[in-house]
Amino acid sequence: YLHALQITEPNEFDIMLVMPVARLQLDECDDTGAYYYLTFKRNPKEKYLLKFLDEDGKLSALKMLQALREIIKQEVKNIKNVEVTVKRKKVGSPAITLQIKNPPAEISVDIILTLEVQQSWPPSTQDGLKIEQWLGRKVRGEFRNKSLYLVAKQNKKEKVLRGNTWRLSFSHIEKAMLNNHGSSKTCCESDGPKCCRKGCLKLLKYLLEQLKMKYTKELEKFCSYHVKTAFFHSCVMWPNDTDWHLGDLEHCFQRSLGYFLDCLQTCHLPHFFIPQYNLLSLEDKASNDFLSRQINYQLNNRFPIFQE
Repeated sequence: YLHALQITEPNEFDIMLVMPVARLQLDECDDTGAYYYLTFKRNPKEKYLLKFLDEDGKLSALKMLQALREIIKQEVKNIKNVEVTVKRKKVGSPAITLQIKNPPAEISVDIILTLEVQQSWPPSTQDGLKIEQWLGRKVRGEFRNKSLYLVAKQNKKEKVLRGNTWRLSFSHIEKAMLNNHGSSKTCCESDGPKCCRKGCLKLLKYLLEQLKMKYTKELEKFCSYHVKTAFFHSCVMWPNDTDWHLGDLEHCFQRSLGYFLDCLQTCHLPHFFIPQYNLLSLEDKASNDFLSRQINYQLNNRFPIFQE
């Protein structure tokens, strides 16, 4: 297992381009509680954004992404010493991707257009972030007081892809949970006890990555966010630092994987912050079963894919 943790050099990076916005009206556009139409309340401070409204007065993610894309294309031309290109647009992707060719390796950087709204989180998040037993009620309150992030993300469920939907994003909170992941304050600090939580998440992501490389078509529905979500649920189910001793990585990894397998079996993995939003719907049952079989095979054969 451990050598699997050091294998892959990171070659993909995400950068959130965060734009502060004072107040927005959020209207749910489906039953996930994750996707919203955004409109301005009267007299917005952000006059410069008015040109990105569509005919209904909704803030168009598409228009903003197109404009940002043009700016980035212009800027990239000014970079002399490194070869940087803007990759072709992927339909529905919230990101603008830069290819950076620089020996020793090629890297890609996703620039993700993000609005930061200083207002309370919408009702769909009310019963999410169940971290009381793990990180405590106070920390949950602090997190919920942080701003709301919205990313320009096309909702696949929309019949007509108009490009005016935005999705809630909690990556700033996820990062904070990973950085302060212990039920005790000193977990993994220089003088504190070490745990295997981060190693566990790395292994889960690596396993899915390897399987996706092997079965690209069959597993296209899955992304690292699925295992990351399962991992956060695992942190809640096993809230104590003693549940995650550094030396127990193998056991903890298999335990989290077991939870993820249960989710695949039942086609039910609630979004960590938006519990009504199921990330593994029944209509993807075939994909869920396929991934479930592949993981079970790896589990029962001591993970041959880590050796390949």
